[in-house]
Amino acid sequence: MGKPLNIALAGAGAFGQKHLDALKLIDGVQVISVIGRELDKTREVAAKYGIGHVATGLDESLARSDVDAVILCTPTQMHAAQALACLKAGKHVQVEIPLCDKLSDGQAVVALQQKTGLVAMCGHTRRFNPSHQYVHKKIAAGEFNIQQMDVQTYFFRRTNMNALGQPRSWTDHLLWHHAAHTVDLFQYQTGSRVVKANAVQGPIHPALGIAMDMSIQLQAENGAICTLSLSFNNDGPLGTFFRYIGDSATYIARYDDLVNGKDEKIDVSKVDVSMNGIELQDREFVAAIREGREPNASVRQVLPCYEVLDRLEKQLQG
Repeated sequence: MGKPLNIALAGAGAFGQKHLDALKLIDGVQVISVIGRELDKTREVAAKYGIGHVATGLDESLARSDVDAVILCTPTQMHAAQALACLKAGKHVQVEIPLCDKLSDGQAVVALQQKTGLVAMCGHTRRFNPSHQYVHKKIAAGEFNIQQMDVQTYFFRRTNMNALGQPRSWTDHLLWHHAAHTVDLFQYQTGSRVVKANAVQGPIHPALGIAMDMSIQLQAENGAICTLSLSFNNDGPLGTFFRYIGDSATYIARYDDLVNGKDEKIDVSKVDVSMNGIELQDREFVAAIREGREPNASVRQVLPCYEVLDRLEKQLQG
């Protein structure tokens, strides 16, 4: 297979460790550096995964000549600047969703990627989940066409805690993070750009400074529509539920599971080499680097999602 692909991972929190678990399953890949804000906690993660180098700043890892690629699992507000730093250092980069929280920053990342020719990918995991891949293959085969997507993204986040129950150093965002999953997936699955977009939001949280509830309507150029409800106030089942209503079937997807409209389970275990969307996402990143090609969910491919989010933000601020 040749020399291993050496990866540095920035952001050793809950989601960063999901990537570390996934990368262990990919042949010819080794994580040789991990970067985290808190040195002691980062050292614990490094020891757990057998990673030899620990740093508190990305620059230290980018200066290493043996680092081929970087995966960024850092706070949203750092994504675009760090992706640019990786590309300027000559490293391939996968940045977790969202690519940016300001459209001009995302455009700058795409422009630099085009200039360097390096692989730059964004973690739009829904493209890789077997449940959504199953629907995508049905669409590609001409067996299913989306009429409507009805999506619910619900969490309970009235305090600023992460998935491990630890305080966050940054604030999550319904529009620029969680809506990005659905806006991108809707355009990807329909193969059609959003031409109409509308949003309303609930009250701004007095401490967090963000809207805790939001409703978004989208229409694609081909006529398909999407209704998206988002909440950080939901004290109940958590996560995102996607209902695909089409011309020949109804599918309901939640992460890697899929049922039809009658709640009958659909076997998606043979759709890809794994049932883990993060692993499949990382496999695509590694394969694109090795094959010298553009990955699925490249920064260029996902930029139209952020163009829609920019329009919605301006509408909400107006």
